Amino acid sequence: MKSKFYLIILMAIMTFTSACTSEGKHNTLTQEEINDGWELLFDGTTLNGWRDYNGESLTAPWFAEDGMIQAKGEGADEHGYIVTEKIYENFELVWDWKIAEGGNSGVLYHVVENPKFAVPYVTGPEYQLIDDEGFPEPLEDWQKTAADYAMYTTDPAKLKTKPAGEWNTSKIVFDNGHVEHWLNGEKVIEFEAWTEDWFARKNSGKWENAPEYGLARKGVICLQDHGSAAWFRNVKIKELPRKTKEVNLFNGVDLQGWEVYGTEKWYVEDGLLVCESGPDKQYGYLATREYYDDFDLSVEFKQEADGNSGVFIRSFIEPGAIVNGWQVEVAPKGHDTGGIYESYGRGWLVQIPDEKEEILKVGDWNTLRIIVKGDNVKTYLNGEEMVDLYDEKIGAAQGRIALQIHDGGGIKVLWRNLILQTL
Repeated sequence: MKSKFYLIILMAIMTFTSACTSEGKHNTLTQEEINDGWELLFDGTTLNGWRDYNGESLTAPWFAEDGMIQAKGEGADEHGYIVTEKIYENFELVWDWKIAEGGNSGVLYHVVENPKFAVPYVTGPEYQLIDDEGFPEPLEDWQKTAADYAMYTTDPAKLKTKPAGEWNTSKIVFDNGHVEHWLNGEKVIEFEAWTEDWFARKNSGKWENAPEYGLARKGVICLQDHGSAAWFRNVKIKELPRKTKEVNLFNGVDLQGWEVYGTEKWYVEDGLLVCESGPDKQYGYLATREYYDDFDLSVEFKQEADGNSGVFIRSFIEPGAIVNGWQVEVAPKGHDTGGIYESYGRGWLVQIPDEKEEILKVGDWNTLRIIVKGDNVKTYLNGEEMVDLYDEKIGAAQGRIALQIHDGGGIKVLWRNLILQTL
Protein backbone atom coordinates (compact mmCIF):
# COMPACT_ATOMS: atom_id res chain seq x y z
CA MET A 1 0.00 0.00 0.00
CA LYS A 2 2.82 2.38 0.90
CA SER A 3 4.58 1.79 -2.45
CA LYS A 4 1.31 2.35 -4.31
CA PHE A 5 0.78 5.59 -2.37
CA TYR A 6 4.30 6.79 -3.24
CA LEU A 7 3.70 5.86 -6.89
CA ILE A 8 0.54 8.00 -6.97
CA ILE A 9 2.39 10.92 -5.39
CA LEU A 10 5.27 10.53 -7.86
CA MET A 11 2.89 10.46 -10.82
CA ALA A 12 1.14 13.59 -9.52
CA ILE A 13 4.47 15.39 -9.16
CA MET A 14 5.51 14.33 -12.65
CA THR A 15 2.18 15.50 -14.09
CA PHE A 16 2.46 18.86 -12.32
CA THR A 17 6.08 19.29 -13.42
CA SER A 18 5.19 18.36 -16.98
CA ALA A 19 2.36 20.89 -17.01
CA CYS A 20 4.61 23.62 -15.65
CA THR A 21 7.32 22.77 -18.17
CA SER A 22 4.81 22.82 -21.02
CA GLU A 23 3.35 26.10 -19.85
CA GLY A 24 6.85 27.50 -19.44
CA LYS A 25 7.46 27.07 -23.16
CA HIS A 26 5.06 29.87 -23.93
CA ASN A 27 6.58 33.24 -24.84
CA THR A 28 9.98 31.72 -25.54
CA LEU A 29 11.96 30.96 -28.68
CA THR A 30 13.79 27.78 -29.55
CA GLN A 31 17.43 28.02 -30.54
CA GLU A 32 16.40 27.13 -34.08
CA GLU A 33 13.94 30.06 -34.15
CA ILE A 34 16.60 32.41 -32.81
CA ASN A 35 19.03 31.27 -35.48
CA ASP A 36 16.31 31.81 -38.09
CA GLY A 37 15.84 35.46 -37.06
CA TRP A 38 12.70 35.33 -34.91
CA GLU A 39 12.23 37.78 -32.04
CA LEU A 40 9.62 37.94 -29.30
CA LEU A 41 7.28 40.92 -29.09
CA PHE A 42 6.10 39.84 -25.63
CA ASP A 43 8.42 38.57 -22.90
CA GLY A 44 5.60 36.83 -21.02
CA THR A 45 5.82 39.12 -18.01
CA THR A 46 5.84 42.80 -18.94
CA LEU A 47 4.63 45.08 -21.73
CA ASN A 48 8.14 46.37 -22.36
CA GLY A 49 8.41 47.38 -26.01
CA TRP A 50 4.76 48.51 -26.23
CA ARG A 51 3.17 51.94 -25.77
CA ASP A 52 0.04 53.89 -26.65
CA TYR A 53 -0.67 54.68 -30.28
CA ASN A 54 0.69 58.21 -30.91
CA GLY A 55 2.00 58.16 -27.34
CA GLU A 56 5.27 58.07 -25.44
CA SER A 57 4.26 55.61 -22.72
CA LEU A 58 1.70 52.92 -21.96
CA THR A 59 -1.54 54.20 -20.45
CA ALA A 60 -4.09 52.27 -22.53
CA PRO A 61 -6.25 49.57 -20.84
CA TRP A 62 -3.80 46.66 -21.30
CA PHE A 63 -1.77 44.61 -18.86
CA ALA A 64 0.43 41.51 -18.69
CA GLU A 65 -0.69 38.67 -16.42
CA ASP A 66 -0.34 34.87 -16.27
CA GLY A 67 1.91 34.85 -19.33
CA MET A 68 -0.58 36.77 -21.49
CA ILE A 69 -1.10 40.25 -22.88
CA GLN A 70 -4.62 41.12 -21.84
CA ALA A 71 -7.01 43.78 -23.09
CA LYS A 72 -9.32 44.89 -20.31
CA GLY A 73 -12.16 45.56 -22.71
CA GLU A 74 -12.31 49.26 -21.86
CA GLY A 75 -11.28 50.52 -25.30
CA ALA A 76 -13.46 52.06 -27.97
CA ASP A 77 -13.21 53.07 -31.61
CA GLU A 78 -11.26 56.22 -30.79
CA HIS A 79 -8.88 54.79 -28.14
CA GLY A 80 -7.50 51.60 -26.61
CA TYR A 81 -4.68 50.81 -29.04
CA ILE A 82 -1.13 49.77 -28.16
CA VAL A 83 1.76 49.61 -30.62
CA THR A 84 5.29 48.26 -30.81
CA GLU A 85 8.12 50.68 -30.25
CA LYS A 86 9.87 49.25 -33.30
CA ILE A 87 8.85 49.74 -36.94
CA TYR A 88 8.54 46.70 -39.24
CA GLU A 89 8.48 46.49 -43.02
CA ASN A 90 8.50 42.93 -44.41
CA PHE A 91 7.85 40.13 -41.92
CA GLU A 92 6.17 37.00 -40.68
CA LEU A 93 4.13 37.70 -37.55
CA VAL A 94 2.74 34.83 -35.45
CA TRP A 95 0.60 34.97 -32.30
CA ASP A 96 -1.88 32.98 -30.18
CA TRP A 97 -5.12 34.67 -29.20
CA LYS A 98 -8.50 34.13 -27.63
CA ILE A 99 -11.42 36.45 -27.20
CA ALA A 100 -14.32 36.95 -24.82
CA GLU A 101 -17.80 35.86 -25.84
CA GLY A 102 -19.24 38.40 -28.26
CA GLY A 103 -15.83 40.09 -28.42
CA ASN A 104 -14.07 42.12 -31.11
CA SER A 105 -10.36 42.91 -31.53
CA GLY A 106 -7.68 42.97 -34.17
CA VAL A 107 -4.01 43.08 -35.09
CA LEU A 108 -2.88 45.89 -37.39
CA TYR A 109 0.43 46.42 -39.17
CA HIS A 110 2.21 49.18 -41.13
CA VAL A 111 0.46 51.63 -38.82
CA VAL A 112 1.67 55.21 -39.25
CA GLU A 113 1.88 57.42 -36.18
CA ASN A 114 1.13 61.09 -36.68
CA PRO A 115 -1.16 63.45 -34.74
CA LYS A 116 -3.09 63.99 -37.98
CA PHE A 117 -4.13 60.31 -37.86
CA ALA A 118 -6.41 60.01 -34.83
CA VAL A 119 -6.78 56.21 -35.07
CA PRO A 120 -4.44 53.54 -36.46
CA TYR A 121 -6.88 51.84 -38.83
CA VAL A 122 -6.95 54.78 -41.26
CA THR A 123 -3.38 53.81 -42.23
CA GLY A 124 -2.77 50.21 -41.15
CA PRO A 125 -4.47 47.07 -42.52
CA GLU A 126 -6.16 44.88 -39.90
CA TYR A 127 -6.27 41.13 -39.35
CA GLN A 128 -9.72 40.82 -37.82
CA LEU A 129 -10.26 38.96 -34.52
CA ILE A 130 -13.89 38.54 -33.51
CA ASP A 131 -16.39 36.06 -32.04
CA ASP A 132 -18.06 35.14 -35.33
CA GLU A 133 -20.76 33.03 -33.69
CA GLY A 134 -21.50 35.08 -30.60
CA PHE A 135 -21.14 38.64 -31.87
CA PRO A 136 -24.40 40.47 -31.07
CA GLU A 137 -24.83 41.93 -34.57
CA PRO A 138 -24.82 40.32 -38.05
CA LEU A 139 -21.37 40.31 -39.63
CA GLU A 140 -20.36 40.84 -43.23
CA ASP A 141 -17.74 38.41 -44.55
CA TRP A 142 -15.13 41.21 -44.54
CA GLN A 143 -15.72 41.66 -40.78
CA LYS A 144 -15.17 38.03 -39.80
CA THR A 145 -12.16 36.39 -38.17
CA ALA A 146 -8.93 36.42 -40.19
CA ALA A 147 -10.38 38.78 -42.83
CA ASP A 148 -8.23 41.62 -44.13
CA TYR A 149 -10.77 43.99 -42.62
CA ALA A 150 -12.98 45.69 -45.24
CA MET A 151 -10.71 44.47 -48.05
CA TYR A 152 -10.26 40.69 -48.52
CA THR A 153 -12.40 37.85 -47.15
CA THR A 154 -11.31 34.38 -46.11
CA ASP A 155 -11.74 31.06 -47.90
CA PRO A 156 -14.63 29.58 -45.84
CA ALA A 157 -13.62 26.03 -46.74
CA LYS A 158 -10.31 26.51 -44.90
CA LEU A 159 -11.57 28.58 -41.98
CA LYS A 160 -11.36 26.63 -38.72
CA THR A 161 -11.96 29.14 -35.95
CA LYS A 162 -12.11 27.95 -32.37
CA PRO A 163 -14.95 29.34 -30.25
CA ALA A 164 -14.69 32.26 -27.84
CA GLY A 165 -12.53 31.46 -24.83
CA GLU A 166 -10.32 28.95 -26.71
CA TRP A 167 -6.86 29.60 -28.14
CA ASN A 168 -6.30 30.19 -31.86
CA THR A 169 -3.01 30.66 -33.70
CA SER A 170 -2.72 33.28 -36.43
CA LYS A 171 -0.03 34.43 -38.83
CA ILE A 172 0.44 37.38 -41.17
CA VAL A 173 3.05 37.25 -43.93
CA PHE A 174 3.91 40.55 -45.59
CA ASP A 175 6.68 40.07 -48.15
CA ASN A 176 7.24 43.11 -50.39
CA GLY A 177 3.53 43.41 -51.14
CA HIS A 178 2.67 39.70 -51.08
CA VAL A 179 0.23 39.14 -48.21
CA GLU A 180 -0.99 35.95 -46.52
CA HIS A 181 -3.35 35.44 -43.59
CA TRP A 182 -3.17 32.10 -41.75
CA LEU A 183 -5.46 30.70 -39.06
CA ASN A 184 -4.81 27.50 -37.09
CA GLY A 185 -2.42 26.12 -39.69
CA GLU A 186 -4.47 26.99 -42.79
CA LYS A 187 -3.78 29.78 -45.28
CA VAL A 188 -7.16 31.51 -45.54
CA ILE A 189 -6.26 34.64 -47.55
CA GLU A 190 -3.60 35.45 -50.16
CA PHE A 191 -3.33 38.63 -52.24
CA GLU A 192 -0.96 41.24 -53.64
CA ALA A 193 -1.06 44.74 -52.17
CA TRP A 194 -1.10 47.85 -54.41
CA THR A 195 -2.41 46.08 -57.51
CA GLU A 196 -5.32 47.34 -59.61
CA ASP A 197 -7.62 44.98 -57.70
CA TRP A 198 -6.30 46.22 -54.36
CA PHE A 199 -6.84 49.88 -55.27
CA ALA A 200 -10.32 49.14 -56.63
CA ARG A 201 -11.28 47.63 -53.26
CA LYS A 202 -9.69 50.50 -51.33
CA ASN A 203 -11.37 53.22 -53.34
CA SER A 204 -14.88 51.74 -53.47
CA GLY A 205 -15.54 50.67 -49.89
CA LYS A 206 -14.89 51.67 -46.31
CA TRP A 207 -11.57 53.35 -47.13
CA GLU A 208 -12.63 55.64 -49.99
CA ASN A 209 -12.38 58.64 -47.64
CA ALA A 210 -9.16 57.43 -46.00
CA PRO A 211 -6.60 58.40 -48.67
CA GLU A 212 -3.56 56.98 -46.82
CA TYR A 213 -5.09 53.62 -45.86
CA GLY A 214 -2.77 50.70 -46.58
CA LEU A 215 -0.17 52.71 -48.51
CA ALA A 216 2.64 52.61 -45.95
CA ARG A 217 5.36 50.08 -46.64
CA LYS A 218 6.44 50.00 -43.01
CA GLY A 219 5.05 50.90 -39.60
CA VAL A 220 4.35 49.71 -36.08
CA ILE A 221 2.37 46.60 -35.11
CA CYS A 222 -0.85 47.46 -33.24
CA LEU A 223 -3.21 45.53 -30.91
CA GLN A 224 -6.79 46.72 -30.60
CA ASP A 225 -9.02 46.86 -27.53
CA HIS A 226 -12.43 47.36 -29.10
CA GLY A 227 -14.47 47.24 -25.91
CA SER A 228 -14.17 43.54 -25.09
CA ALA A 229 -11.56 41.40 -23.37
CA ALA A 230 -8.91 39.67 -25.49
CA TRP A 231 -5.77 37.69 -24.69
CA PHE A 232 -2.49 37.25 -26.58
CA ARG A 233 0.60 35.12 -26.10
CA ASN A 234 3.55 33.73 -28.08
CA VAL A 235 3.74 36.92 -30.14
CA LYS A 236 6.80 36.66 -32.35
CA ILE A 237 8.08 38.17 -35.59
CA LYS A 238 10.72 37.45 -38.21
CA GLU A 239 11.81 40.25 -40.51
CA LEU A 240 12.14 39.57 -44.24
CA PRO A 241 14.47 41.40 -46.67
CA ARG A 242 13.41 44.32 -48.83
CA LYS A 243 13.49 43.83 -52.60
CA THR A 244 14.49 46.67 -54.91
CA LYS A 245 12.96 47.49 -58.29
CA GLU A 246 12.92 50.09 -61.06
CA VAL A 247 9.63 51.91 -61.59
CA ASN A 248 8.55 54.04 -64.56
CA LEU A 249 6.19 56.47 -62.82
CA PHE A 250 4.76 57.89 -66.06
CA ASN A 251 3.71 55.72 -69.01
CA GLY A 252 3.47 58.55 -71.54
CA VAL A 253 -0.18 57.75 -72.28
CA ASP A 254 -2.35 58.56 -69.25
CA LEU A 255 -2.26 59.24 -65.50
CA GLN A 256 -2.34 55.59 -64.43
CA GLY A 257 -0.69 55.20 -61.02
CA TRP A 258 -1.39 58.81 -60.03
CA GLU A 259 -4.16 60.60 -58.15
CA VAL A 260 -5.23 64.22 -58.64
CA TYR A 261 -5.82 66.46 -55.62
CA GLY A 262 -7.29 69.93 -56.08
CA THR A 263 -8.94 71.50 -59.12
CA GLU A 264 -5.88 72.43 -61.20
CA LYS A 265 -5.17 70.75 -64.54
CA TRP A 266 -3.14 67.56 -65.08
CA TYR A 267 -3.17 65.90 -68.48
CA VAL A 268 -1.06 64.06 -71.06
CA GLU A 269 -0.26 65.65 -74.42
CA ASP A 270 2.19 64.39 -77.07
CA GLY A 271 3.62 61.89 -74.61
CA LEU A 272 4.33 64.58 -72.00
CA LEU A 273 2.81 65.06 -68.56
CA VAL A 274 1.46 68.60 -68.31
CA CYS A 275 0.53 70.57 -65.22
CA GLU A 276 -1.33 73.83 -65.75
CA SER A 277 -3.15 76.31 -63.56
CA GLY A 278 -6.93 76.09 -63.68
CA PRO A 279 -9.56 78.78 -63.19
CA ASP A 280 -9.44 78.45 -59.38
CA LYS A 281 -5.73 79.43 -59.35
CA GLN A 282 -5.15 77.31 -56.24
CA TYR A 283 -2.53 74.77 -55.24
CA GLY A 284 -2.87 71.48 -57.10
CA TYR A 285 -1.15 68.12 -56.73
CA LEU A 286 -0.62 64.95 -58.70
CA ALA A 287 0.45 62.23 -56.25
CA THR A 288 1.57 58.67 -56.75
CA ARG A 289 -1.02 56.33 -55.33
CA GLU A 290 1.81 54.27 -53.81
CA TYR A 291 4.40 55.17 -51.18
CA TYR A 292 8.08 55.43 -52.06
CA ASP A 293 10.42 55.91 -49.12
CA ASP A 294 14.04 55.22 -50.10
CA PHE A 295 14.64 55.87 -53.79
CA ASP A 296 16.73 57.40 -56.57
CA LEU A 297 14.38 59.43 -58.81
CA SER A 298 15.29 61.10 -62.09
CA VAL A 299 12.79 63.40 -63.82
CA GLU A 300 13.00 65.86 -66.69
CA PHE A 301 11.01 69.11 -66.65
CA LYS A 302 10.54 72.12 -68.90
CA GLN A 303 9.04 75.32 -67.55
CA GLU A 304 6.57 77.32 -69.59
CA ALA A 305 4.81 80.45 -68.36
CA ASP A 306 5.58 80.96 -64.65
CA GLY A 307 7.00 77.47 -64.02
CA ASN A 308 6.51 77.49 -60.23
CA SER A 309 6.14 73.84 -59.24
CA GLY A 310 7.97 71.13 -57.30
CA VAL A 311 8.39 67.49 -56.40
CA PHE A 312 7.14 66.38 -52.98
CA ILE A 313 8.81 63.45 -51.21
CA ARG A 314 7.51 61.27 -48.36
CA SER A 315 4.24 63.17 -48.38
CA PHE A 316 0.71 62.31 -47.34
CA ILE A 317 -2.70 63.76 -48.14
CA GLU A 318 -5.18 65.34 -45.77
CA PRO A 319 -8.85 65.84 -46.68
CA GLY A 320 -9.20 69.06 -48.62
CA ALA A 321 -6.21 68.27 -50.87
CA ILE A 322 -3.67 69.41 -48.29
CA VAL A 323 -0.25 67.82 -48.81
CA ASN A 324 2.10 67.30 -45.88
CA GLY A 325 5.73 66.63 -46.68
CA TRP A 326 8.90 68.06 -48.20
CA GLN A 327 9.14 69.75 -51.56
CA VAL A 328 12.15 69.76 -53.84
CA GLU A 329 11.61 73.13 -55.50
CA VAL A 330 11.06 73.64 -59.21
CA ALA A 331 10.76 77.38 -59.88
CA PRO A 332 11.87 80.21 -62.17
CA LYS A 333 15.53 81.23 -62.08
CA GLY A 334 16.44 82.95 -58.83
CA HIS A 335 13.91 80.99 -56.76
CA ASP A 336 15.87 77.99 -55.48
CA THR A 337 15.20 75.13 -57.90
CA GLY A 338 16.63 72.02 -56.21
CA GLY A 339 16.19 73.44 -52.72
CA ILE A 340 14.06 71.78 -50.05
CA TYR A 341 10.98 73.32 -48.44
CA GLU A 342 8.83 71.83 -45.68
CA SER A 343 5.14 72.34 -46.43
CA TYR A 344 4.19 72.68 -42.79
CA GLY A 345 6.17 73.93 -39.81
CA ARG A 346 9.73 74.89 -40.66
CA GLY A 347 9.50 76.32 -44.17
CA TRP A 348 12.79 76.44 -46.09
CA LEU A 349 15.32 73.82 -44.96
CA VAL A 350 17.87 74.49 -47.72
CA GLN A 351 17.92 77.33 -50.25
CA ILE A 352 20.24 77.47 -53.25
CA PRO A 353 23.31 79.79 -53.38
CA ASP A 354 23.09 82.52 -55.99
CA GLU A 355 25.98 81.09 -58.00
CA LYS A 356 24.04 77.83 -58.56
CA GLU A 357 20.97 79.57 -59.98
CA GLU A 358 22.60 79.63 -63.41
CA ILE A 359 22.45 75.79 -63.58
CA LEU A 360 18.74 76.01 -64.43
CA LYS A 361 18.11 76.11 -68.19
CA VAL A 362 15.30 78.53 -69.01
CA GLY A 363 12.89 77.43 -71.73
CA ASP A 364 14.65 74.09 -72.16
CA TRP A 365 14.58 70.64 -70.63
CA ASN A 366 16.24 70.16 -67.22
CA THR A 367 17.04 66.95 -65.35
CA LEU A 368 16.28 66.82 -61.64
CA ARG A 369 17.62 63.91 -59.61
CA ILE A 370 16.48 63.22 -56.04
CA ILE A 371 18.08 60.56 -53.85
CA VAL A 372 16.33 59.81 -50.56
CA LYS A 373 17.75 57.26 -48.15
CA GLY A 374 16.96 57.23 -44.45
CA ASP A 375 17.43 60.76 -43.13
CA ASN A 376 19.55 61.92 -46.08
CA VAL A 377 18.24 63.80 -49.14
CA LYS A 378 20.45 64.73 -52.06
CA THR A 379 19.31 66.74 -55.06
CA TYR A 380 21.02 67.32 -58.39
CA LEU A 381 20.10 69.70 -61.21
CA ASN A 382 21.54 68.92 -64.64
CA GLY A 383 24.22 66.80 -63.01
CA GLU A 384 25.29 69.38 -60.42
CA GLU A 385 24.75 68.73 -56.71
CA MET A 386 22.34 71.24 -55.17
CA VAL A 387 21.54 69.84 -51.70
CA ASP A 388 22.99 67.24 -49.33
CA LEU A 389 20.74 67.35 -46.27
CA TYR A 390 20.47 65.16 -43.19
CA ASP A 391 17.22 65.65 -41.30
CA GLU A 392 15.78 63.50 -38.50
CA LYS A 393 12.20 64.51 -39.23
CA ILE A 394 12.46 63.45 -42.88
CA GLY A 395 14.14 60.23 -41.76
CA ALA A 396 11.16 59.30 -39.61
CA ALA A 397 8.62 59.93 -42.39
CA GLN A 398 7.30 57.95 -45.34
CA GLY A 399 4.83 58.66 -48.08
CA ARG A 400 4.04 59.52 -51.67
CA ILE A 401 5.82 61.40 -54.41
CA ALA A 402 3.73 64.34 -55.63
CA LEU A 403 4.08 67.00 -58.30
CA GLN A 404 2.80 70.47 -57.42
CA ILE A 405 1.17 73.43 -59.14
CA HIS A 406 1.71 76.60 -57.10
CA ASP A 407 -1.23 78.90 -56.46
CA GLY A 408 -1.65 82.26 -58.16
CA GLY A 409 -2.37 81.05 -61.70
CA GLY A 410 -0.40 81.34 -64.92
CA ILE A 411 1.69 78.21 -64.33
CA LYS A 412 2.55 75.53 -66.87
CA VAL A 413 5.27 72.87 -66.57
CA LEU A 414 5.99 69.85 -68.77
CA TRP A 415 7.36 66.57 -67.36
CA ARG A 416 8.81 63.40 -68.89
CA ASN A 417 10.99 60.37 -68.08
CA LEU A 418 10.05 59.94 -64.42
CA ILE A 419 12.21 56.92 -63.58
CA LEU A 420 12.58 55.70 -60.00
CA GLN A 421 14.86 53.06 -58.52
CA THR A 422 13.87 51.85 -55.06
CA LEU A 423 16.75 51.53 -52.59
